[in-house]
Formats: sequence, structure tokens, C-alpha cells
Amino acid sequence: MAKSVQAAIERKVRDLKSDTREAFRVIKTRGPSQFQFWFIALAIGIAAGIAAVLFRLGIEWAQSLLYGTNDPAYLASFAAGLAWYQILLIPICGGLIVGVILDRFTNDGRVRSVADVIEGAALNEGRVETRAGLASAAASLITLSSGGSSGREGPVVHLAAVIATAVCKFIRANGITGRDLLGCAVAAAVSASFNAPIAGALFALEVVLRHFAVHAFAPIVIASVAGTVINRLAFGDVTEFVLSGKNALAFYVELPAFLLLGLLCGLVAVLLMRAIFWAEDFAGFIQDITGLPRFLRPAVAGALLGIIAIWYPHIIGVGYETTSAALTGTLLMHEAVVFVFVKVIAVAITMGGRMGGGVFSPSLMIGAMTGLAFGIIATAIFPNVSGEGTLYALAGMGAVSAAVLGSPISTTLIVFELTGDWQTGLAVMVSVSLSTALASKLVDRSFFLTQLERRNVHLAAGPQAYLLATFKVSTIMRPKDAPKAAGEEACWDLIGDGVYIDGNATLEQAMPMFEQAGHAFIPVVTLQGEGQPPELWGALFQVDALKAMNRALSETAAEEHS
Repeated sequence: MAKSVQAAIERKVRDLKSDTREAFRVIKTRGPSQFQFWFIALAIGIAAGIAAVLFRLGIEWAQSLLYGTNDPAYLASFAAGLAWYQILLIPICGGLIVGVILDRFTNDGRVRSVADVIEGAALNEGRVETRAGLASAAASLITLSSGGSSGREGPVVHLAAVIATAVCKFIRANGITGRDLLGCAVAAAVSASFNAPIAGALFALEVVLRHFAVHAFAPIVIASVAGTVINRLAFGDVTEFVLSGKNALAFYVELPAFLLLGLLCGLVAVLLMRAIFWAEDFAGFIQDITGLPRFLRPAVAGALLGIIAIWYPHIIGVGYETTSAALTGTLLMHEAVVFVFVKVIAVAITMGGRMGGGVFSPSLMIGAMTGLAFGIIATAIFPNVSGEGTLYALAGMGAVSAAVLGSPISTTLIVFELTGDWQTGLAVMVSVSLSTALASKLVDRSFFLTQLERRNVHLAAGPQAYLLATFKVSTIMRPKDAPKAAGEEACWDLIGDGVYIDGNATLEQAMPMFEQAGHAFIPVVTLQGEGQPPELWGALFQVDALKAMNRALSETAAEEHS
């Protein structure tokens, strides 16, 4: 018995020595590169944080210049006292400048935002467009400064992605490293924008990278903390919103009311998203039939916003003054209801007019007012078992924004960090979960993924759907002179039957053809022009396509679980 115990102890000691040697080997071989990578993450976090803070300060400076206010935080109240022609002309002029910038520096006149960052992470090894990204940041800054009704988080996230892209190109980062650095930049930008380090890190993982791999967690947290430090150096350690009092559930019987609020907020979020998409389609239709130059489209949107702002200046900018009023309960019920619909219309006009900006801040404002209106009714019907109506505003704020962004985890946390109120967790989580579940069934999971679906970029269904689009047929086919190539005669027979694919197509188009045609291979050609025979390149074999897809899925799974 004593010998067996001694043998077991000796085995444990040998295993411990072996593990120690292996640990030192890993530290020696990988440690320096790992620490070096964390320093790069820190540098990106600092750069993205500075960019986010400068973007915010730039908006505030321009708002003070254009509207003449000393405190941009109360811009809506100040604008109410301006002459009507000032309120009308400022967004028109801003829209005209935005239109010229986007027409000159983008190929499609469209502002780049969070959806493009998600696409870059999934399909472009963590890279985004640099030229169009910088132009979009400038356009969004002008939009938010001159009466546009949108948020600053979208432009800031893309601007941070541009910084990460520059670093990736400089160090020649591979796909995994590029995506990790992109996540670092996004986390820092969000945390620097809202003084929310936890939510910033989780937003990058949940929304942009769309996985929670351990290898990405440490550098993203480092960058997020760096962004928060930059924010606090600039603005102090203060929350974005200050609540009037302590929110608390009066009784757990009140929780069903927050379930209903979550469903209502899910519908409101869908209304907001569909209003934006409808506005984009309608504006494009009007532009086509009238021949309106695309650089004038934002100016027309600015004119519409100016008209609305004459009566409802609350739509100007990110709307934090009105959001604060809802969270402190200083709005009346009819005001909250009217502001919800007016803000939805204003955001749809801004986005449909391609003026720039994001949707997070508007969704906060719309959610807070929806929750307040619901809370006023709920507390009036059940006064004995109800808490404060402002608690419903807080829960509504999180519920609408979570449904729009498709990020229940990070949005729940960002609501806590924006308000400093961690005592209302049950109410917020219940509302957020229901709103996100409902909205995700009525759109393609989120506003950003639905935007991409409308561009025929299929990321919502996961890697098994979008990875096919990353493989060009020409990179996988067997050339006609390669070993085990398809016979030319058999290829021309299939071409004669109309079974062929262009060499510039992707597996997304090729795989359905295999199912329809039922052949082992498909000829790959280049179409020469009308009346001329196609040029045969080779053939794409189904087995080669499946092997390439399997390797890509394996690599993606390894990245997401490493």
C-alpha cells in the first residue's frame, strides 16, 4: 500500500516537472510575441479612444459654432429659441457638404458604419475601406453637428476599424490577428464613447466578431480599458445619464409588466428598423425617377429634418437631453408618445437620406420614451404594486437598443454603465430578452445584419452560409491541363447543355448548380461576348469545393474555440 502511494506521488512529481518545463517552453517561444501583441492592442486602444473623444469634441464644438449654444448637452432646449430659418438652413447646408464629401470619396455615396465593420471581420480578414471610412467619419461628424438625427457610435466604430486596418496592413497580419485587432479597436471606441469598458469589450465580441474566443478576450479587454481611461481623462469619471432617484421593483409581481414592455419594445425596434429601410428604398426610387444627383440626396433629407425640427427640436443630434428627461420622468405621457414617432421619422429620413451616423443613440432615446409611456400607464393601473415609471424608461431604453443592435448582453451592460444603476437588473434583463427574441424573428437578427442581407451579404445564418462567398471558383478549379482534370470533350458537352460557371463566380453560386445539375464537375469559362464562344479554363469538381468548405469551417471553428 505504501509503495503504491509512493509511486503515485512520484508520478505526480514527474508530471508536475514535465508541465513546468512545457510552461517555460511556451513562455520562451510564445511569450514575447504574445506580450508584443498585447502592446499593439494597447496602442490601438489608445488611438481608437483618442479618435472617439476627438470625434465627440468635434461634434460639440461644431454644434456650439452653428447653433450658438454654450452647452451642447442642452441643444434641443436652446434650439427651440432660434429663428425658424436658422433651424431650417443649418441641416440643409450640412447635408449639402455631406453629399459632396460622399460623392467625391466613396464609390456609391453611402456612409460606412457598423455593418461594414462586421462584414470586414467576417469576409475581409478584419479590414475595412480606409478612404471611404475617413470620408464617412467626416460626413457623420458634419451630420451630427448640423441637425442630423442619428448617433455617434456607428461612425466612431468604423473610424476605429480604419485605425486597426492601417495597423494590420503595416504588420501584415493574418485573418485571425486582423480580426482580433479589429475587435480591440471597436471595444476601445465604444468604451471611450460611453465610458463603458465592460460593454465595450462585450460589444466587440458579441456584435463584430460574433464569438467569445478566449484568445481574443485579453487583448480586447486591454484595449477597452485603454479607451475608458482616455474618456475619463477627457470628461471625468461620470455616467452619461444621471437618474433622479433610486429605481427599484416595488414587488416581484411587477415583473410580468416588464415582459409586456419587452414585447412592445421589440415591436417598436422593428418599426424603427423597417422605417429606415423603407426610407432608403423610397429615397432611392425618388432619386431614380427624378434624376436627382446623389450629392443632393443628403441636402433634401436635411431640408425635411429642418422642417420637423422647427416644431420638434428634440430630434436634433443624438438626443441625450430628451433621453435624460425620460429617465428622470420629466416628460408627460403624450409628449413621450409623440416624440417616439417623430424621432423614428427623423432617424429614417437621416439614414434614408444617407447623411450618416449610427442607430444606437436614437434607439436609446426611442426606448426610454417608449418605456416611460408604458410605465406611466402601468403605474396608474396598478399603483399599489408598481415602482417608479422611470424604471420602465430605463428598461425600455435597453430593450429597444438591444433589439436594434441584436446584442442583448452588451446592451444590458451598457445601460447599467451609462446610468450607474445596477439595482434594476431583473427588470432590464427581462425586457431585453423578450424584445431581442421577438425582433430577431421579424428581421435578420439585427439592424446591421439586415443591412448586409439587403446587400446580398449573408452573415446572419452563420459561417456555413457566408463562407461560400469567400471562395472564388478560379482558385479551387482544376485547370484543363492539370492532373486529373476533366476531359475537354466532356466539358464542352456540358457547356452545350448550358451547364457552366464563370471563373469570377464564388462557391455561393456554384454549390446550388451541383445540386441542380447532378454532375461531378462543372466547366469553368470566361464569356467572350455576344456571338463568341466561351473560353474554357478548366472544371470545378464538387469534391474539391466540399474539401475547401470543410477546411474553412474547421478553421473558423478552431478560431472561435481557441
